[in-house]
Order: sequence, then C-alpha cells, then structure tokens
Amino acid sequence: MATYRKWYTPYVSPLDPCPPLVPVSYETPVQLYLGFQPTGMKQFSPFEALAHGTLWPGLFTPYTNPYASKKRRHDNDG
Repeated sequence: MATYRKWYTPYVSPLDPCPPLVPVSYETPVQLYLGFQPTGMKQFSPFEALAHGTLWPGLFTPYTNPYASKKRRHDNDG
C-alpha cells in the first residue's frame, strides 16, 4: 500500500534565526498512485461528493495534521 504522508529532515544551518520544525511532512494526492481510473469505481452520492470534494471514495483522503499530537503533548506538559 502506498503511504500518502512523506517525511524528510531538512538541513538546519547553525546560523538560521528560525529553525524549522523537524521532521517536515507533506501529503501526496491519491491520484499519483492510481494510474488509470478503472471503470465502475464506486461513487459517493452527490451530497457526500460535495462534502468530500470528490465523487469517488477511492480518491478521498482526509487531511490529518501531523503536528496535532505534538501540540497536545506540549500543551499537557506545562
């Protein structure tokens, strides 16, 4: 199975006034892993399609905030 979230560690200069959060992540769209769209793919109802932003459930990936759990841990520390 393809992973939709990718992680990398950027170079952080010792002179950088604002070092980035590491590791950095980004999401890749599902379409990159689908190739050609197969015929007869399952479809959302029109109302669900508007809510999800796509007609096909196979192309839907909800956005997840990778930093949310880190923020919760930080908020609970102090």
